Amino acid sequence: MKHPIRIMVPAAALLVGGVLTGCGEVEPLPEVTPHARPSGAPEAAGTEAAAPGAEAAPAAAGAALGGPGTACRLPVSFTLAKEWKPVAIEDPENPEFAVLTRQGPATVRCEVDAKPAGHVGYLRVWTAGKGPARAALEGFVKAEKGTSAVSYRETKAGALPATEVTYTVHNEVMDETKEERALAVATPEGAVILHLGGLDTEEHRAMLPAYELARTTLKLG
Repeated sequence: MKHPIRIMVPAAALLVGGVLTGCGEVEPLPEVTPHARPSGAPEAAGTEAAAPGAEAAPAAAGAALGGPGTACRLPVSFTLAKEWKPVAIEDPENPEFAVLTRQGPATVRCEVDAKPAGHVGYLRVWTAGKGPARAALEGFVKAEKGTSAVSYRETKAGALPATEVTYTVHNEVMDETKEERALAVATPEGAVILHLGGLDTEEHRAMLPAYELARTTLKLG
């Protein structure tokens, strides 16, 4: 079932304890009991992140996402972490919601909510036009305000060549800098970007095993 757009932690929405939906309504954040943090992860924001999944136990596998009959039909499919809840974005091409659904060359298609698993954050799937995955990813990052410490590397997502980026984003309203991570792959239907944000750096790092599970199981179709 498709839901309205819910963009994770816009500063103004966070200050009132809720997340804005695409219809302009405020949806309160449910109470979350955070799971244990990776024991080896540094705590200070703005420091260099460890390699994906290197400091934390692997995430327990849950449902698949992306194929026919799943919550979001995508050009790729991958395995979700257990209890993470996927929701297809409603009407992502609607120009009225472009400020929420588009970032650079990419349009958001699906968001996977980590709150049922005890974290505050989302893994989002974006699509862009045909062309090099790195170019789509670079355009995606450049379109986000307040980025710094941007670092790209060539890697694999499943068996597919991929470009991954780690970077930080400064939120001026909250006066905080937090880590984010994304990867991009090229498909016959265009580039696909997986992006992991989070409420703050601590939450982001706690969710890295779920991101790594998606990365290592990703495949076409």
